[in-house]
Amino acid sequence: MKKLLGLFFVVIIGTVTSASAQSSSALNYNTPRKYEVAEIEARGLEYLDEGAVISITGIKVGDRVDIPGDDISFAIKKLWRQGLFSDVTVLYEVIEEGKIKLILDLLERPRLTKYTFEGVKKAKVTELSDEISLVKGRILTDASVKNAELNIIDFYKGKGFLNVKVDSRQKADTLIGNGVELIFKVDKGSKVKITDIYFVGNEAFGDRRLRSKMKETHEKLHFTLFEDIVSRAIHSSPKDWFKFFTKQDSVNHITLLDYLGEHVNVNFFKSSKLVRSEYKNDKNTVIDFYNSKGYRDAEITYDSIYTDKNGISIEIGINEGQKYYFRDIDWSGNFTYNDEILDRILSIEKGDVYDLEKIQRKLNYDPVGGDITSLYMDNGYLFFNVTPVEVKVDSDSIDVEMRIYEGSKATISEVNISGNTRTNDHVIIRELQTIPGEYFSRRDLIETTRRLSQLGYFNPETVNPVPVPNAADGTVDINWELEEVSNDQVQLSGGWGGQIGFVGSLGITFNNFSLGNFLDFGNWDPLPVGDGQVLSLQFQANGRQYQSYNASFTEPWLGGKKPNALTVGGSYSFIGQIDYRDLSAPARGSFRISRGYVTLSRRLQWPDQFFTLANTLEYSRYNLNNYGRSLGCATCEANNVIFKTTIARNSVDNPIFPRSGSNISLAISLTPPYSTFNNLNYNEVSFERSIKWVEYNKWMFDASFFNKIIGDLVINTRANFGIINNYKSGVSVGPFERFILGGSGLGGQNFLLGSDIIGLRGYEDNSLSPVEYVSSGESPEPTRLSGGTIYNKFVMELRYPISLNPSATIYVLGFGEAGNNWANFNEYNPYNLKRSAGVGARIFMPAFGTIGIDWGYGFDKLDGSNVISGGQIHFTIGNQIR
Repeated sequence: MKKLLGLFFVVIIGTVTSASAQSSSALNYNTPRKYEVAEIEARGLEYLDEGAVISITGIKVGDRVDIPGDDISFAIKKLWRQGLFSDVTVLYEVIEEGKIKLILDLLERPRLTKYTFEGVKKAKVTELSDEISLVKGRILTDASVKNAELNIIDFYKGKGFLNVKVDSRQKADTLIGNGVELIFKVDKGSKVKITDIYFVGNEAFGDRRLRSKMKETHEKLHFTLFEDIVSRAIHSSPKDWFKFFTKQDSVNHITLLDYLGEHVNVNFFKSSKLVRSEYKNDKNTVIDFYNSKGYRDAEITYDSIYTDKNGISIEIGINEGQKYYFRDIDWSGNFTYNDEILDRILSIEKGDVYDLEKIQRKLNYDPVGGDITSLYMDNGYLFFNVTPVEVKVDSDSIDVEMRIYEGSKATISEVNISGNTRTNDHVIIRELQTIPGEYFSRRDLIETTRRLSQLGYFNPETVNPVPVPNAADGTVDINWELEEVSNDQVQLSGGWGGQIGFVGSLGITFNNFSLGNFLDFGNWDPLPVGDGQVLSLQFQANGRQYQSYNASFTEPWLGGKKPNALTVGGSYSFIGQIDYRDLSAPARGSFRISRGYVTLSRRLQWPDQFFTLANTLEYSRYNLNNYGRSLGCATCEANNVIFKTTIARNSVDNPIFPRSGSNISLAISLTPPYSTFNNLNYNEVSFERSIKWVEYNKWMFDASFFNKIIGDLVINTRANFGIINNYKSGVSVGPFERFILGGSGLGGQNFLLGSDIIGLRGYEDNSLSPVEYVSSGESPEPTRLSGGTIYNKFVMELRYPISLNPSATIYVLGFGEAGNNWANFNEYNPYNLKRSAGVGARIFMPAFGTIGIDWGYGFDKLDGSNVISGGQIHFTIGNQIR
């Protein structure tokens, strides 16, 4: 029995020793062996499919793998690459000689169910959510958490919070298995502002001048002028002050402007936060400034940013280098244009300061003058390029050779249009200057962009022509990328009209109407659209006292072949005099105007493509019935037949927020000269008889210019003149179509009919309405007529956009304007103008047009008043103040 037990223990020990030997052999990485995979098992999975996970490894049962070896290493890398696991371990068991079982020991990563912020205002949560780019339901990795933290830090640093700290923690979501909530704790700290910007090594230009070239990096507000003056007054004499401001022998001399720049910074509209990317660009603009002044070798040698208790100080070291000048400029490779023509466009003379910026501008694109590239590209040379090469640098002079490659002319092959979801192709095609078969022209590309922007059907900020050149066959395809915007307008408003009371307005304008598809109900949106026609319907009323109806239709391309626009329209207006003691009683008096007109306009090719000519034939009938004497007669009828011709030039780049261009027009309205053939003695007939057929000639001149000052800051200057004159001495121009100035220009509280309303902010509506007395043959008393026959108006506005989104374009403005209105030419005094200034804002929404509010302060007294106008608030809707 003892022998049998001993033999049993020997067998058991031998078996264990054998198994241990096999494991030890398998774990010996110095002697890899090849095994056949007999089984694969994945452990630790809770939500992932085991078969799918095993397939990721690329190893399957029956494969022969080296243990240890690359097959196992590659399998582990593949599993890590999925981002699904926070821990991956591969184990194995030797089943029998040459065969193993692989065990994938895995730990799944959790999924993000939600994320929250601590220490963040509710208004910033949406912005931060956009920045961190975390998606709920996805696997949460260490990298995604870290990137989210860095994005939050960058977000706040971009707003000047340079000491921001962000920590995150994960909290298990008890409602969702393997789900976690990610919590960001944000401590943004205090905003750090730039207190000082110093330059070292700048001899040619002072710190103030260089700081002014930095567009986005600025010092914070400070005013230490008085403090420095007091200090200098105590510690220095007036003689020292004089030397301080006038010495020119010192390398680092300080001018008065530099001195003020050091101690006075009161620009409230510039941020003083430090944004690294913008700071880097601003350093480049400083060097560009040096280059433009002849310092081609200027460089920033170092820059230091350090903080103290007051904020950030920046020190920038500059090596200015030597100042250079142009000497000889030669051209090579030019066959189409000779050196004389190219020199004239380049406009650089020998001895001029060496200006790299001017070279690039005059060679490539000069927005205010000609450039070499435009000269060639406007003539079809799309493949043209020019390279300036410095061929000799001698002391402070540089010789430059302009090496030109003209290439062959490029012909337009195809023109493609995309993005027009509502507007029909033919409406766009008829505006194109880029026509297949013709030579490429950059001028035509720019003009077509302007025309498509002016249509109002597309976002003018994103009209994008994309030339696709093919040098092999000398052709180019042009792809027009457009973004359709709705420009139909609905006007629904109410207002208080003085004695009239509440007045409601309802109007609708379809700016992309299609009369041809009126019976095709599939194109109704809500009416048929796509052909570029304009249908406008307007209604305004307050019941029985005041009503106005207007309707018009415009076909911009009559006949479809040429831009000849036909407009047909009409209106009816009524205003009654109501007894306010008995509102149900019939009106005691009334004034009615019925009007119809036809206008034919066309574009001109001379003097240039910006000109248009419009001719209008209009008939108006005025009917006064016991209306009082405000228009010269209580009960009378008048007829007005007008031929109006308008020549205009419109080159503005954007109809909503122009940055460049001008809009100039001259309109002449003529009635037949009835007094020359009706045999009436106007000195004897009644006033009512004299205006039976109104006669006058009316001249209106309007000019508006837009120029960019810096960035999107735009200055708009306007001048407006108007004069109504008679044909024959002693014949009155009548009471109608006279000028009324003041206010918003929308007609004011009296809803004046038969008058030309001109806005003048800072003064009450209709407040500038002079009185003229004309003799009446049958009345001993002269007839009193309200309204001027001559007016002047001048405006200057500074505009800056808040949003250029096509769904809501918003800009603010500051203005100064002056104008006046005179009864006749004898009283005219162009120096007697009523002045005002103020601020305002405009919001353009396609559905409502332009909505504006202005606050203006009138500096002058009205005639007959001893009180200046003072502050006034003005509202506008649907139109701009002229």
